[in-house]
Amino acid sequence: MTTRYTAVVLSKEPDGKLGDQLDEKYHLLHAADVPETQQLAREHDLKLILIDGSSIAAEAVIEVCRELKDNSELPVVVLGNQETLQHKLDAYDAGCDDYLSPSMMFELKARLDRVLFNKIANDQLKMQLKQANEMAFIAMSDTSDLGVNIQFLLDVNRCNNIDELGMRLFQALQSYAINCSLQMRSRYGVKNMEANGMAKDMESVLMSECKDKGRYVDFGRRSIMNYGGVSLLVKNMPVDDEKKYGAIKDNVFSLLQGCDARIQALDNLQSLALESRLVKRLSSQMSHIMSTVDASYQHVMRDIADVVENMADGVEQSLQFLGMDERQEATMQKIMETGITETSRVFNEGMRVDEGLGELLQKINQVFSGEHVDPQQVQALLDMMPKTGDA
Repeated sequence: MTTRYTAVVLSKEPDGKLGDQLDEKYHLLHAADVPETQQLAREHDLKLILIDGSSIAAEAVIEVCRELKDNSELPVVVLGNQETLQHKLDAYDAGCDDYLSPSMMFELKARLDRVLFNKIANDQLKMQLKQANEMAFIAMSDTSDLGVNIQFLLDVNRCNNIDELGMRLFQALQSYAINCSLQMRSRYGVKNMEANGMAKDMESVLMSECKDKGRYVDFGRRSIMNYGGVSLLVKNMPVDDEKKYGAIKDNVFSLLQGCDARIQALDNLQSLALESRLVKRLSSQMSHIMSTVDASYQHVMRDIADVVENMADGVEQSLQFLGMDERQEATMQKIMETGITETSRVFNEGMRVDEGLGELLQKINQVFSGEHVDPQQVQALLDMMPKTGDA
């Protein structure tokens, strides 16, 4: 049996279509204002609060969202009636967990499920952090921000993939006591994640839309920091402490620089791995083609040699019937002998070419057969090849 979660819809004009759309998984209650919503939250085990932006003025939506988040930890999702980035930023600054504009309503169920699962994951993470809180603060008190950054820059080189890199960055950010969302953009994909390892849709959208809007995008207590292929959304900037605010921006930015450098290094490693696989496959394919061509070539050359020899025998046997003198017969024999000799020479030259190419392909296979390539073997292979303009 499918579990149904209880949610409340704050709307001036209840929409029956919304209930029909979510009836399978959500039991929807209706409230006309914030006090009624809070009353329902006390009386029921609510999991979500939905704000119907189509029945409430845009400015009022922001205030309602802010008031709800100030008095409750329940996730708040705004069903907005605007597509503008500014309205999304205002709603997010007010504390909403997701914002669905009219063009996104087709994915309403999936987005609500994601918000709910993130809430469950965050609750579990808070419980784990609470148990380890005392030990964490003792450890952090002995480590300065500079020490944290240096240790991160040392450890980052041991991260073998984007997921490991992101979790190591969140580990370093714990010492700054900031709540963040992270987006890492590599040549092979985009990774969005929270400290719990999952991604949140609204944060991911905001970071994607703001990644080209400068190094810092500040709105309220939130700040998006961009560097290269990394964007970090800080959700609790200390706006009341100017010194700490500036220190976080300066020190965290160096972490983003190190993270971006490692992303580029991982991209290069993946590109090299792809190129190595390509060379191995090309070498194997060339060896197969050469073995086929070599067999056909030798067969053709033998046929040519047989034809020339048969022709020479036929001419020699016919000379006595052609009425030639000895000088003319000697000339004809000389021509036929030269033809046989040249045919043999061409055949042998072809054999040497085949042997040289076969040796080169064999060395290529040897160089790239292992997991790691020996630089000395690569250099020896390059020395075997003729120099071109890139030498």
